Amino acid sequence: MGERRLVRVPPRIQVVRAAFAAAGTGYVASCALGVGVASGLVDLRGARCAHHVAYLVTLVLAGFAAGSLLWSSSRSGWLLLPAAGPLAALAHLGPRMPRHPLVALAAAPFFVAAFIHSRK
Repeated sequence: MGERRLVRVPPRIQVVRAAFAAAGTGYVASCALGVGVASGLVDLRGARCAHHVAYLVTLVLAGFAAGSLLWSSSRSGWLLLPAAGPLAALAHLGPRMPRHPLVALAAAPFFVAAFIHSRK
């Protein structure tokens, strides 16, 4: 058997990977909270702004991850940029609109693709 060698990942790439992991985690958390509220499993009557905060955190994290195009050699940000469309549309859709969950889920493939690409 051959000898296994550890490859040192440059610090900027580590930051890029962490940024895309954080953006994906924020997106999943926001979706999970939304599903919980819509299904009645989570009661946010005392903290109605919690889902909005999760949405805003997702926007900030996704913006930082996509912004890695400007400060790193990673091109994963190009795969995340199309998610801006559905995320921006959510701000204009009411939470009780039937299309709200569908628009929110439309961003999922871009988060997944960018995350996987950031790991290469």
